[in-house]
Order: sequence, then structure tokens, then C-alpha cells
Amino acid sequence: MNNNMQNKKVLIVGMGKSGIAATQAMLKLGAKVFVQDSKPLSEIEPQLVNFLISRNVKCYFAEKPSCLEDIDMMIVSPGVPLELGFVQEAINKGVEVVGELEIAYRAGNGNYVAITGTNGKTTTTTLVGEIFKNAKKKTYVVGNIGVAVISMALSAELDSWLITETSSFQLETTKYFKPKVSAILNLTPDHLNRHHTMENYGAAKAKIFENQDENGYYIANYDDPMSFQLSKNCKKAKIVPFSRKVKLPYGAFVADGRIVIINDTGNLIALCGVDELKIPGEHNLENALAAAAISYFAGIEPDVISDTLRAFRGVEHRLEYCGQVDGVHFVNDSKGTNPDASIKAIEAMKNNIILIAGGYDKGSDFTDFIKAFDGRVKHMVLLGKTAPKIKEQAEAIGFYNITLAKNMEECVISAFKLAVPGDTVLLSPACASWDMYSCFEQRGEHFKNCVHGLEK
Repeated sequence: MNNNMQNKKVLIVGMGKSGIAATQAMLKLGAKVFVQDSKPLSEIEPQLVNFLISRNVKCYFAEKPSCLEDIDMMIVSPGVPLELGFVQEAINKGVEVVGELEIAYRAGNGNYVAITGTNGKTTTTTLVGEIFKNAKKKTYVVGNIGVAVISMALSAELDSWLITETSSFQLETTKYFKPKVSAILNLTPDHLNRHHTMENYGAAKAKIFENQDENGYYIANYDDPMSFQLSKNCKKAKIVPFSRKVKLPYGAFVADGRIVIINDTGNLIALCGVDELKIPGEHNLENALAAAAISYFAGIEPDVISDTLRAFRGVEHRLEYCGQVDGVHFVNDSKGTNPDASIKAIEAMKNNIILIAGGYDKGSDFTDFIKAFDGRVKHMVLLGKTAPKIKEQAEAIGFYNITLAKNMEECVISAFKLAVPGDTVLLSPACASWDMYSCFEQRGEHFKNCVHGLEK
């Protein structure tokens, strides 16, 4: 669909990657642009300020925008809560409040594959992107994975595919967004400081299939009761289940050690062997099943899917092997930003783990995370705002092998000293990074640099 933005007055809230891309796109489309950010002018990149001034953009830094009476639309960045006073004021005035994903869909071209879930989004999105590229499709891998959707959508061709990692924050501000294929990988408690309840969180995720019609496919995890329950709200799209535990009459599953699909006509298509996957852990088998189903029902040839599944080695910061020092192995799982993601990382490792955890508090409970240690984790080194909370919850259920550290360097040195040859030092924080880092990637890079420091 196309949406004429010529001379529309648009306020863009949040000057991160998404907000900057939305600003550039709106200017390109001829809109009159205003921007707001909670940071003061002194903390905004000078180059960005110069760009905005040169385009006659009115800026509100660390202040409430006074243009609410005049604007036609507000585009909020994913990190901006809709509960914010002036956002609610705009909604009450009848201003349309959307996100950059919605605007990309309206103003751009291309076919969308949309992937969400609490965990596994980045791995699955990257893998689907590789499958589409290997099938020689015009492919853009965008969204929550780090590339603003709108930065690619405006230049995308009609026959291109935007493989889009979508977060609950992005989905809650969609209105007409309609992917050809959608997927919810799983649903576990996360971002409850923002969504408050699991019902709200699930409802935001379920917007991924809300506008799909009979020609669309929704890929659903049969093994995950909480997310599969959302399927009942999928009224029109064809629901395709995937399972690593159950042989299904339709969809993607494991049979005789192989990933297989039963299609719309009842034919069984055998893809690759489970033991041929290069990405470790049962959660990654789920990601591979989801990616296979997404790609097959989007029209990709089975041989391309099989070959890509066999070749794919995973993504940076997700169970990324960083080498070994004096027989001690180091694994970077900085993408483990909630307890459930880190449980999966621990389960994917063998025994004798020295675990580095902690960070920004999103309101999570860590009891199940600590119970999942199950003899695998020998010692835990904690950092960040959640360190005291995790320590208290660990000791309450009898895990006392805990060291507190001030920063990542101290964590890595302490973990290395605690380890013996054959042990694995695993960074899987079970928390977001925002108390100490701008993003989980920066945290993962710092961990790797600290490991390289040990090597020297």
C-alpha cells in the first residue's frame, strides 16, 4: 500500500536508529517533520543535530513537544512507552500514533515475512534471510535485528522480500501491517516493566497476524502452550504448526531424525537430518523448524532450505564460541537478555559452566533460571543492577557459589580464575544490557575483548 505523506505534519519521538531512519524517510516523502528525544541537546550526536537543522526540522530535546495541536501523525520509536504523558495526550486529541514498521509497510514496497517471539527471533530471522538469499530472491533482513525497516522499504522492489524481526514494541504500534508469512516462535515472561501483564504482551505479539488474509500463513510453535494459545485469535491466515516433540498431520516436525514438512496437499517433504545442523541446542532445532516452515510456505524450494540449514553456523552474540585460553572455553551469549533465553543457553552447554550473568532489571523473576543450573553451573559471577536480586534469589534456593563483580573485565578475570581446563565460561546475562551498555551487541563485544585480553 502507499501512503501520501506530502506536507503532512509528523512528530517523530526517539532519535535512535529507528527514529533517525523514520526522520530521513519522512523528509524524503515531503512531510513537515518535528522530532523529540528525552536526551538533552548536549547528548545528541552533533552530526545529527546539524542534519536536522539543515532540513528545518523543529527539535524538542529533553522537553515536551509544543506542536501537538498541529501534527497529523506521531511516529514513536520502539523504546518509547505509549503510556508517556504527551503520547497519551496526542492519542486523546485523535492524532494517529504509529511506529516505523507501520510506516515502512504503508510507504514502501516488497513482501513481508515477520518473525517474533520472546527468544530465537534473531537466529530464525538471520537463517530465513540466508535461505531467501540462497534462493536468489531480492532479500532485505531488517527490523529489530538492527536495520530499520523503513531504511530499506522505500527502495525495495515489488518482488523483493523483507525478512523482518519484529518486537512486541514494534508490533503494538501497527495498524495495517500485513505480512505474507508471520511467525510467533514462543512466549515467556519478558518486558513486563513495559507491558505489565502477559496478556498485554501476548496481545502485542498477536498483532503480527491480525491483518493477514486467507492467502497468508501463520507459523506457530505447537510445543509452546502460551504462544500456541494465541493461534485461536488467527481468524484468516492458514495456521502452520511446527514441533520438535510431536509428529504432526500438517506443518514442520521431526521424523526419524530428520526435519520434515507435510504440505497443504498432504505430501511429506524430507529436508535435512537433525544431526546435520551446526547450531547447538534444542531451542535451535525449534528455530530451524520455524525457518524451514516459513521458507517453504513462502515458496522456497526444499533443496535450498536443506542446503542452508546444513551450512548455517548461527549469529554473533548467540552461543558464539570465542575460543579457549589454557583449556578453558569461552562462549558469548550476550543475546540472552531474559531468563528463558539464558536457560536455553545453559541447556545447550555441557556441564562445568562458570556463568556470567546480570544487567538491567526488566522486572524478571530468576528462580526458574537458577533451578535450570541443575548441576551444570559450578559458579556464577554477577554484575549490573540485578546482581543483588539474582544473588538473593539464588541463595534462597540453595545456590551459594556466587561472586559479585564491578564490570566485565572483573567478571572475565574472576571466571577464568575459578575455571579449570575443560570448563566453559558462558556469558548469558538473563538481563538486558541498558544499565551498562547501549545494546547487547556492545556487551558481547566487550566480553570478547576481555577474553582476547586474557589470551595476550
